[in-house]
Amino acid sequence: MNGYRVVRFLVAGLMLLVLSACGETPIDVKALKSQPKQYVGSDTCKLCHLEHYDSWKMTLHSRMMQDAKKNQDAIIVPIDEKKIRDDLAQIKKLKVPADKIFIPKVDEILYTIGSQWKQRYLVKKDDKLYITPVQYFIKNNTWSNYNEANWDKKPWILGCGGCHATGVDLEKNTFIEPGVGCEACHGKGSWHAALPKTAVFEKRETIVNPAKLTMGVEVQICGSCHNRGKSTQHKGASWAVGYEPGKALEAYFKSTSFAAGDVKEVYANEFSKGHHQQYIDWAQSKHADEGVTCTSCHYVHQIGVPPTRSQTQAAGSKQCLTCHQVINNNQAHSIHSFANCVGCHMPKIATSALSGDIHSHVFVALLPRDTLKNPVIPNSCQTCHKHKNQDLKQLQAVYDALTVLPKPVGMPGKVEAPKTVEAATPAPKAEAPKEAPKPPAEAPKK
Repeated sequence: MNGYRVVRFLVAGLMLLVLSACGETPIDVKALKSQPKQYVGSDTCKLCHLEHYDSWKMTLHSRMMQDAKKNQDAIIVPIDEKKIRDDLAQIKKLKVPADKIFIPKVDEILYTIGSQWKQRYLVKKDDKLYITPVQYFIKNNTWSNYNEANWDKKPWILGCGGCHATGVDLEKNTFIEPGVGCEACHGKGSWHAALPKTAVFEKRETIVNPAKLTMGVEVQICGSCHNRGKSTQHKGASWAVGYEPGKALEAYFKSTSFAAGDVKEVYANEFSKGHHQQYIDWAQSKHADEGVTCTSCHYVHQIGVPPTRSQTQAAGSKQCLTCHQVINNNQAHSIHSFANCVGCHMPKIATSALSGDIHSHVFVALLPRDTLKNPVIPNSCQTCHKHKNQDLKQLQAVYDALTVLPKPVGMPGKVEAPKTVEAATPAPKAEAPKEAPKPPAEAPKK
């Protein structure tokens, strides 16, 4: 019996030692929840969620905005003033002469924005951050202008801050961390971080898990930034001030539209021209009607190296084919039977850095007839290099001829003989073949 008591004593002591090593002391949950929630930053989250933190670090969200003072390699191109001014001089209709546009020195750049299609730079003026009037386009290694006439009139934090950084406070002109951090999608984490792991159920209730939200509000987390418009809560702000994950976005933000007068960022058919507007497109799509959301195709953080640049579950049209099983090779699919869904249904008609480098997210194939009705509206056919310069009426005629039922065989149209001297001279008529002699008829049988 004495041995049994000794074992119990040792086990109890070991448990106390483990608990003290973990630092898990009793916490008054009620008192904790009486305090307002605060942002704690992604570095706090990684202490318990290291595998998710590591996978998030592989995404574009984590690198949306980077501290150039902590990591100068975040600046991906030399800040060569001569090269920049030479590139600017090639641009027509500059609002400020190329030799007068402000170009930052490397030591003036505090933060970088983006590193996939283009990169912009933040500098401080009068204790506020502003986006410089020059930006770098990665694909073709060129510099371009950006609001060169009024770049220092609207502070970055008012125009873009809430979607480039996490935990932005407009009144204090501060933010918790650069980039789209954990709390941008999961909400403020101070309660969650303070509770011990042993408080399993209370801990779960103090953080937002988008996967457990209804589709209607879950997708609006993405829509709070992959959108363009204006705040309904703060005059002059171009992002959803006051919005938190799990809330109804429309109460905090009004999306832009062609109908409302935005001819710069939206086509007349309400398809997006500009970048970070995928939510506007998706809201018009059949996907939205059927409950297919952003995370049905894209993951936010996944263990391991991302398989695609766009963080989709599968590459290219393979993603579409996980749901859309092609059974009948007829009508439009009889033309392009190689299952290039993305090429037609997600044409590159929007612009991030260069014209046409962003896919439409309405998931509708645009036909030549759409461009014939309104030349400003692009079409899926001419975004393909093969048909880029083809006549629109001819393209539409061919499409109409090939997309009928039953499936046509061959290519309709007349084939004209080449106009040569030989072709102009009538060829001699070929003699008709002589009929073979008929066998003698059999005599009738008696």
